[in-house]
Amino acid sequence: MPTTRSGGCAWSGPDADKPLARWWNTRKVIKSSTGAEPGRVAPPESSGTRLDPWLDAYADRAHGMRASEIRALFAVASRPEVVSLAGGMPFLDGLPMEILADVARRVITEHGAMALQYGSAQGDPTLREQILDVMRLEGITAHPDDVVVTTGSQQALDLVTRIFINPGDVVVAEAPSYVGALGVFGAYQADVVHVPLDEAGLVPESFEAALVRLKSEGRRVKFLYTVPNFHNPAGVTLSLERRPRILEIAKRFGVLVLEDNPYGLLGFDTEPLPALRSMDDEGVIYLGSFSKTFAPGYRVGWAVAPHAVRDKLVLASESAILCPSNASQVAISTYLSTCDWLGQIKAYREMYRERCDAMLGALAEHLPDATWTVPEGGFYTWVKLPAGLDAKAMLPRAVTARVAYVPGTAFYADGTGQDHMRLSFCYPTPERIREGVRRLAGVIGAEAELVSIFGTTVGEADRTIESPRPDLA
Repeated sequence: MPTTRSGGCAWSGPDADKPLARWWNTRKVIKSSTGAEPGRVAPPESSGTRLDPWLDAYADRAHGMRASEIRALFAVASRPEVVSLAGGMPFLDGLPMEILADVARRVITEHGAMALQYGSAQGDPTLREQILDVMRLEGITAHPDDVVVTTGSQQALDLVTRIFINPGDVVVAEAPSYVGALGVFGAYQADVVHVPLDEAGLVPESFEAALVRLKSEGRRVKFLYTVPNFHNPAGVTLSLERRPRILEIAKRFGVLVLEDNPYGLLGFDTEPLPALRSMDDEGVIYLGSFSKTFAPGYRVGWAVAPHAVRDKLVLASESAILCPSNASQVAISTYLSTCDWLGQIKAYREMYRERCDAMLGALAEHLPDATWTVPEGGFYTWVKLPAGLDAKAMLPRAVTARVAYVPGTAFYADGTGQDHMRLSFCYPTPERIREGVRRLAGVIGAEAELVSIFGTTVGEADRTIESPRPDLA
């Protein structure tokens, strides 16, 4: 039998003259004399057993990367017996699949040579023109050259953070805040400072007070990150009255505003509010996406930025991906030019309103001791648990009861928020939503009984539910 221990032993035995053995022995000789294989850098020496021999070689920012609590849920939450009130997946069965099949055919038959080729780092000019029509619904006037097409708005968020954030710079973000944004900020070693929300969105007085305090401490705030419409996860919307006030405060302190707006066209009963970008061309970077109003699988989003910022976004995107997918852009463009996309958005709004009504009705029936936000659009409501309960500790028992949610800790940079959970109503049918809330109420009731007996949650807060699948919602 060959000897292949990592201490440098040669391959011995009756097979030592075979090609694989000769290669191994040669490799061992080279490695023993140079410390590395030809063309490779030797891993650092370490004592004892180490699962990752490259641990000391990573950049500092890599050590701050953590798996999202939403991703960790997916393997369990996607099982058919589990009612998932966790993920923010749009209900794609509402799309006209036969029409989209024809769109896909036309992409290849009419535009194949271009769709399957490399493209511009800034994005397809025709699609950028069409994006202006989408944004016009929220009062934004822009030029196609102001638009940078990205691989979903998540990439736009990454690009903005990359070109603005040095380690230790401050990002001000709502409390709670979108988990995907917190992951990006952490990866670039930003210091996230949270500012509270209420039922009318970001509180201007708290925002101003935070900027005053940070300035007095000599800390540099690079931008405010906000989801103004049908907030993820809180479900609230920044009121029309507060929008100019937020912009005035940001301008006075020299703070850029990063407006992330994937849900703005999905209000249940109201017309879209004017975007922050529509009120300030130079102080706001606007992020948009087709993931919620059409389909996330195409991974097409965009950023609209002041001219100098736009140029840097294009360069950053080019260095990361060369160019966004031409095939996806042509598919979206063909859909916008040949289908009733406004009618589809209207159908989505009505469908999500029905699901939201089912969610709020079930909460009122089964969880009278909890409180929650009442969204006017979007995908989510934000639930505050009865006193003493810990949503993260309770999650394994909820999954055992075949219902899933996202604990509030996922939406705070400091891991607080144990007393809240995000419930999503976008994907399950109304019947499944009601059943999921009924199951959840049973778990919460049992948990409250434990708290009344023991004075605290009896927990498995550190249990990890592993999953290979990402949740990008």
